[in-house]
Amino acid sequence: MKVVILCGGKGTRLREETEFRPKPMVPVGEQPILWHIMKTYSHYGHNEFVLCLGYKKELIIEFFHNYMWHTSDVTLRLGSNPNAVFHDSHAEEAWRVTLANTGNNTMTGYRVRQIRRYLGDDEHFLLTYGDGVGSIDINQSIKDHLSNGKICTITAAHPPGRFGALSIDPGGGIHRFEEKPLREFGYINAGYMVCHRRIFDYLPDDPNTMLEEEPLRQLAAEGQLHSYCHEGFWQPMDTYQEMLYLDRLWQENRAPWKVWK
Repeated sequence: MKVVILCGGKGTRLREETEFRPKPMVPVGEQPILWHIMKTYSHYGHNEFVLCLGYKKELIIEFFHNYMWHTSDVTLRLGSNPNAVFHDSHAEEAWRVTLANTGNNTMTGYRVRQIRRYLGDDEHFLLTYGDGVGSIDINQSIKDHLSNGKICTITAAHPPGRFGALSIDPGGGIHRFEEKPLREFGYINAGYMVCHRRIFDYLPDDPNTMLEEEPLRQLAAEGQLHSYCHEGFWQPMDTYQEMLYLDRLWQENRAPWKVWK
């Protein structure tokens, strides 16, 4: 399945870093958090990515355009016939990355709407945010999604509860979606979604459409929103403290999301 990653927000709560770069490009270790997310999907065999770009998109474009320069040793021949020889190979050579400009100020639902053409005839696709890492079993979430037959399956997790809270029944059905509630629930929206292409019917032609508001609420009300409950590690990078925490886990070789070799 193709992997759609929302990379266009301004990340205002992480202004210490996002004043200079988009949040998906904030580093965890030597690589941006976006790379970590993509490595997770790639580990499970999903190597086709569609990145929904917006704020400071040129930095993400530059990163992938010059990926070999960022990740390999290189020998340069200067002069009238310049040449570059890259000495290292890496697993990311299998990646196919579509860089889609979805607007500087558009909301998440409209960003997803705009990349429909890049999915081709695919019936299902994967969707997540560019600022959260976890030890999610991607292929198990897909299996769960296909077995329940709903339009959208959200990975539900237990970390700090600042995001969309989910009211889940014993069968896994979601009957209420509440964005950033004042009260805490046992599970929250961790992203890492699996979507049927029918989700586009719920995304109006409006740049102010937030995926987490009316579209997901309507899906929940119609019984078309499901959960894949993840009991392992998941952590957003929404604040400077969370950035430091993730970086420390990586530097100390204790990153639970590192499922790849």
